[in-house]
Amino acid sequence: MKQKDIAALLDEPACAHNKKAKSGCAKPKPGATAGGCAFDGAQIALLPVADVAHIVHGSIACAGSSWDNRGTRSSGSRLFRIGMTTDLTEQDVIMGRGEKRLFHSIKQAIDSYSPPAVFVYNTCVPALIGDDVGAVCKAAEARWGTPVVPVDCAGFYGTKNLGNRIAGEAMVKYVCGTREPDPLPTSAEREGIEVHDIALVGEYNIAGELWHVLPLLDELGLRVLCTLSGDARYREVQTMHRSEVNMMVCSKAMINVARKLQEAFETPWFEGSFYGVRDVSQALRDFTRLIDDPDLSHRTEALIEREERRISEKLEPWRAELSGKKVLLYTGGVKSWSVIAALQDLGMEVVATGTKKSTEEDKARIRELMGKDAVMLEEGNPRALIDIVRSNGVDVLIAGGRNMYTALKARIPFLDINQEREFGYAGYEGMVELARQLVLTIDSPVWPAVRQPAPWHCKKQAGEVA
Repeated sequence: MKQKDIAALLDEPACAHNKKAKSGCAKPKPGATAGGCAFDGAQIALLPVADVAHIVHGSIACAGSSWDNRGTRSSGSRLFRIGMTTDLTEQDVIMGRGEKRLFHSIKQAIDSYSPPAVFVYNTCVPALIGDDVGAVCKAAEARWGTPVVPVDCAGFYGTKNLGNRIAGEAMVKYVCGTREPDPLPTSAEREGIEVHDIALVGEYNIAGELWHVLPLLDELGLRVLCTLSGDARYREVQTMHRSEVNMMVCSKAMINVARKLQEAFETPWFEGSFYGVRDVSQALRDFTRLIDDPDLSHRTEALIEREERRISEKLEPWRAELSGKKVLLYTGGVKSWSVIAALQDLGMEVVATGTKKSTEEDKARIRELMGKDAVMLEEGNPRALIDIVRSNGVDVLIAGGRNMYTALKARIPFLDINQEREFGYAGYEGMVELARQLVLTIDSPVWPAVRQPAPWHCKKQAGEVA
């Protein structure tokens, strides 16, 4: 990828910082990829496209260290769970055999699995030695008639966020608009309801939480053409250009996709969240607002009223347990504010939230929810997190898996909120699951037990008294 192309992705017009005098995302600094490089970001963004053969062109470490690091779920194909790599060695680099190995790897993937498409991820080593991945993909596609999409995402290009945008750029350039949506079945026009096509961008179906939301959309007559990329199929990504409205679920991941689809096909988009009762209802209303169908608006309000009443009754016993409990939320991106809304719906108090990966829009929403004096943590080293917990009487730390052992060693109740989690918290039903997991975490009998003095200390103290 050329330097000007990287600069264009960093200078995203739809980002809030481009409305200021000094525009553009922060340029990568030494060590910035420690939390995930561009390859890592691109792969986790596209790996949920379940029926595609995903080939990592590079050394075995790139595929082994990054494969399946996002807990996405598929309702059908499992091909995305097969790790494929060209496994470049020193001999391949010295003898210049990288392109040849890639060509034969594509052939093997097509012969073995007959996928509808192949995605090829470029990494640092082939980028440094000058392998022309784009040319190899083009030749392989011409040879076997299967679409082969190059994703030029060498790790040294920049951070994980840049990799997300590179992945989105590849989809818009090579995939979106290459097929028309399937015609609606006659049963879709049930009871005279007009069906509208929508798409979700930056939704990854972590722990299957997207499936909490799809029944609501289906009831309203909103057909999801594609979720980029949770539980997606290649043929669905091809049809995204026909969506009437796009919802941006994770603003930092693929905002360039929403903007470019709007520029090319005049598709309006909005940023929303499916975490928390209020935000789910607002997302449904935003679809209605942009589609501008009076009948859809009426049915949406009826559904929201019914679901909010139903879920409020189910949450009542959990709210009694959680009301007034204090939370330290250390995450980033859309979750830095969307999870706050969910916790406040449960009557909990968020004392601080992490904003390391948050946009200016994210921070503005945090202030709306927590007040202008909201405590936002750009850097949350273990000592700082523990100090905040102790000084504020925090009842539970909600963060990513990398903070789990910090919390457990400090005997602090911990709930995983990031992509490694096993439970889906999106949608109305997801709120019940979130409340249940919080109560199980905070009220676990293990915490009083581990906070007691060790038995040998008790014996020693007893001996000293005697």
